Parts: sequence; structure tokens; C-alpha cells
Amino acid sequence: MSDEESAARTVRALRIGLTGGIASGKSLVANLFVKLGAELVDADQIARDVVAPGEPALSAIRDMFGAQLLTSRGELDRAALRKLVFADADMRRALDALLHPLIRARLLARLDEVRRPYAIIAVPLLVETDFATLVDRIAVVDCPESLQLERLMRRDGIPRAEAVAMIAAQADRATRLRAAHDVIDNSGDVESTRRQVAQLHHRYLELANRATRAATT
Repeated sequence: MSDEESAARTVRALRIGLTGGIASGKSLVANLFVKLGAELVDADQIARDVVAPGEPALSAIRDMFGAQLLTSRGELDRAALRKLVFADADMRRALDALLHPLIRARLLARLDEVRRPYAIIAVPLLVETDFATLVDRIAVVDCPESLQLERLMRRDGIPRAEAVAMIAAQADRATRLRAAHDVIDNSGDVESTRRQVAQLHHRYLELANRATRAATT
């Protein structure tokens, strides 16, 4: 292996933090990036992993909030937990204090394994937490709040009041847009979103290649 090849392999992947309001279309956008060859590190999946049966965090949640949050199979009842913490800001903060350090540690370990030019790091609460310090750029999936509300009610089969509370628990649209380096408008059809993702994919490859060249000269 040449010195240049060795140096290139030590340059970490460009980290793109992907975020957006609930039901804005983050999963769609993340999957489009993956189809183009990006590596996906999904904080939601990591969050599910850290509360799997047998994990210390699940026992801590049971002790903190009660055994009623476990199903008959001993798994976390995510719907029940969501209703509980979205209705009580103090409980939500307590849950975040428990889970965020665990999620952060596993996310960092996962990033160390990335060998592609760039990684999409999907974090719903990227702007609201210190997870933003882990990324090089922030890409926000955006749509009008009225459309977000409609999608959330339809997706989760929940009443309007509950959907409004869930949206209100996150950073507002203006705050996310101020934090964004890149914005993906997901208010139209899938093809429109796909074109925007393709443009950003080429941009991120260019930035990743530039970083590699800088590290090897």
C-alpha cells in the first residue's frame, strides 16, 4: 500500500447529520441516499438496540417509569412510553438523560466502522441535542408544518391534539432551518425529493474527496 493510499484510509468519512421534524420524510430521504451508495448510521435504530431485552437501559426504564411500560414479552412498549414522555417534559428530560449517552457511544463506535466517503447520520433530535457536534454538515428534511401534522396523524393513527403535542416537543421549523447547511424540500412528490438527494450526493462526494486530497498532500 502506498503512503497516499494509507493516508486516505485514515481520513474519516464525511459526516452528514440528517434531521427534520417528525413525519417530515427523513426515512425516505435516508433510503434515497443509501441507494446512491451512502453509509447510513441510524440513531433511531441504535435507540431501539439500547433498550432491547437484556440491555441495562431497559431495566433502568422499568425502574424509572414502572413495569407497565413493558409488554407481556418483556419488551419496551414504545407507544406507551412515547405517550408518557410527550405528556410530561420532566419525564422526557429524564429519559433523554438516561438514553442519550448510551446512544451517543454506540453511534460513535458505528461511525468508526464507516469506510465509504460519507455517512448519513439520521438523528431526529439533532438540532435539539449535542449530537450536532458529531457531524460536519446538517441536512434538514423540510415541509410545511400543516403537511407534517397531516402526515403524522395519518401515519400513527393518532388524534390531532396528540400529533400537535409531539411536534411541539421538537425544535420548531425555523430553528431547524437556521441550523441547516442543506435543505431537502419534501413537500412535493418523491421524484422531486429524489432529484434533490442526487444533487446533494454528488456534492457530498466532492467534499469528501476534497478532504481526502487535503489529508494526503
